Amino acid sequence: MGVIIQVVLDWQNNMPLVAETGESFQKFGGSPLGRALNVFAFFTIQSNLIVGATSLLLAINPNRSSTVFSVFRLTGLVAITVTGIVTYVALDGLLVFDTWALTADKLLHVAVPIMAVVGWLAFGPRGLTSPRVVKLAVLFPLAYMLFTAIRGPLSSDWYPYPFADVHELGYLRVLVNGLVIGLLFVALAAAAAWLDKRLPAKQGAAPTHTEPAL
Repeated sequence: MGVIIQVVLDWQNNMPLVAETGESFQKFGGSPLGRALNVFAFFTIQSNLIVGATSLLLAINPNRSSTVFSVFRLTGLVAITVTGIVTYVALDGLLVFDTWALTADKLLHVAVPIMAVVGWLAFGPRGLTSPRVVKLAVLFPLAYMLFTAIRGPLSSDWYPYPFADVHELGYLRVLVNGLVIGLLFVALAAAAAWLDKRLPAKQGAAPTHTEPAL
């Protein structure tokens, strides 16, 4: 956890100017505490943490199959995929990184999304999706956009991403951006559920939603 926070702080501390406008991309927080707390406002960080936590829990017990775990597993998979896609489509080329900033960018936005998707496709576990799990997983991006919109004015109009900046774009534009990302999340969650029922399961593994908790 500490390593992730430090890498992201290095990334932000070295963040250059926006190429098109010449203005600062964002103010990452005035104090070290403020910057540390702002780390967790990034969708990227939340996605990486969910993927890391669910992967660790699977390593401890590969037969986990509760509804709670299944929702977080699908949420992490789809969220980290969205992270990679949005970075490539909306943020790629916006900023130029070097040294630790470049390392953090590639690790959080490229390496982890690729490994998470390939790992899920290759190893599963299978049988952890259902229409109910998909619906519950979709709550995450909705909650994130609401959290970001409310938190921004309370943190000196600081927003983690330019497409979520209510201060610059207004609530309507940010709402449209959120809907686009939400629809992408729904489509990917539905696609993952469809694939989950068709990909071969590992021999001897037949997960069902029986565990009461994580």
